Amino acid sequence: MLADIAEHLACPVCGQSMRLDPGALRCPRGHSFDVARQGYVSLLVGSRPPGTADSAEMVAARDAFLSAGHFAPLESALAEAVWSAHAESFSHSPDGGRAKAYGGSGHGAEPVIVDAGAGTGHYSAAVLDAAGRGVVMAFDVSKHAVRRAARAHPRVGAFVADVWRRLPIGDGVADVVMNVFAPRNGPEFRRILRPGGRVVVVTPAPGHLSPLVEELGLLSVDAGKEQRVARSLEGFAEVERRVVAFDMALGPDEVRAVVGMGPSAWHLGEEELAEGITRVFSRNNAKRLEKVVTKAEFHLSTFEVTPGARSPS
Repeated sequence: MLADIAEHLACPVCGQSMRLDPGALRCPRGHSFDVARQGYVSLLVGSRPPGTADSAEMVAARDAFLSAGHFAPLESALAEAVWSAHAESFSHSPDGGRAKAYGGSGHGAEPVIVDAGAGTGHYSAAVLDAAGRGVVMAFDVSKHAVRRAARAHPRVGAFVADVWRRLPIGDGVADVVMNVFAPRNGPEFRRILRPGGRVVVVTPAPGHLSPLVEELGLLSVDAGKEQRVARSLEGFAEVERRVVAFDMALGPDEVRAVVGMGPSAWHLGEEELAEGITRVFSRNNAKRLEKVVTKAEFHLSTFEVTPGARSPS
């Protein structure tokens, strides 16, 4: 898969194009980045520490929870939004999109999707499976997550990179950028998108994980979340939004996983979490209930570049 994606990469040191040689990605100036035995490549450079990366424990919890299918309705909605954004981006492209950029026939070119903050690659795989085509360039700052992302799907190429820095991707190569529960770098998204390309964003909505938020003291979605999303995507306009909401029936281990895979894992101690879960299920057992019904609620939004907004050089 790396061989098919290498042409879209840019050296994180000098910005030159890259090629895949045996065991490494290299640029014409000699900068080299080894391919790990798990199949991913770290493209982090410099001494500045990256943003907060998910720990091995958080990644394992996320993999277990998502693999069990608890967020399946979100996966389906996301895949639909990504491929709808791809189709709409071509129909509204001012210059014919890929047809002009690559000399192809527009829709005939293989779609390129960038998953910025890809985690384990679970959503990348769902999007690719939905259409049976396309490639995904999956980036995450956590090497623990990227190791799993490299094995998530045959058409996923996985890389360690920090979304807060310049992404190691060429200008105007992405048809769609997908961003699921991850930081957003608006200027970089504008740079890597081809003309007419779009961004699909998933964020938690206020009701997400109710009543666990109240009963376990989890971090809640604050009132300024949507304003921060808008600020992070300056130069973009929201063209579509929907709420994806559904109920989940979760046992104790599943509650532990959904808490452990999210931001509350940084703030809630293991002992405190265990006591809270025992308290919740002791109350449920008194009612002869083995599961706790938990709400999943998300905002799924599509953005396009505002006319006249300039991409960074």
